[in-house]
Amino acid sequence: MNGVAMMNPSCSFPDPRRAPREAPLAFGGDLTMNRLLAAYKQGIFPWYEQGEPILWWSPDPRFVLFPNAVRASASLLRSLKEPNWKVTLDTAFTEVIEACAKIPRPGQTGTWITDEMIAAYVELHRSGYAHSVECWHNGVLAGGLYGVSLGTVFFGESMFHRVDNASKVAFFHLAELLTDWDFEVIDCQVPTRHMASLGACDMPRTKFLDLLDKSLARPTRLGPWTFPNQSSN
Repeated sequence: MNGVAMMNPSCSFPDPRRAPREAPLAFGGDLTMNRLLAAYKQGIFPWYEQGEPILWWSPDPRFVLFPNAVRASASLLRSLKEPNWKVTLDTAFTEVIEACAKIPRPGQTGTWITDEMIAAYVELHRSGYAHSVECWHNGVLAGGLYGVSLGTVFFGESMFHRVDNASKVAFFHLAELLTDWDFEVIDCQVPTRHMASLGACDMPRTKFLDLLDKSLARPTRLGPWTFPNQSSN
């Protein structure tokens, strides 16, 4: 791949500050926990389709959302008041990531959440670095999201919903918790209308990487996570 570095057996990456703005900075390697954690600590994440080599990205600008600046639409505010929701943390990680992989998405014929990716992030979850938020509606898993936490940054990976607003309800509760925990930022990686509707915006990559460096000086909250007064499902 022209202009893109091939990953070596070590977990070192090219300097993300010099990476292409809209193209991967490296390809190949593996999805071991050590390599994934090394990538996230440098503002790099894997994103590729089945049959491709693993592609590593650090786009510029970065799409981010500050936990205390979530924007709730009138529709979301109504949903938050409904009594039939229950939101939990880290009670169904595998179910959430598998649902994110299988849910149909407009303009998308396949998924980037391959079996290899699922296995890797389940391992991150078991080690306390990856977390899921589950939104239950009348006792049934209606939506949710998952991501990786390091320092005071939450790297959002994917979300899904089977009931309207379910993923937004899950995200709203997560943002409230991360605000209470003094998290700096939620990394949404690349722009989507779904996240833009919640208040996400562009940030220059250099500013994001500086913020990430600052955030990594804080201790990581290893899982499992729970909401206050969370009971088992």
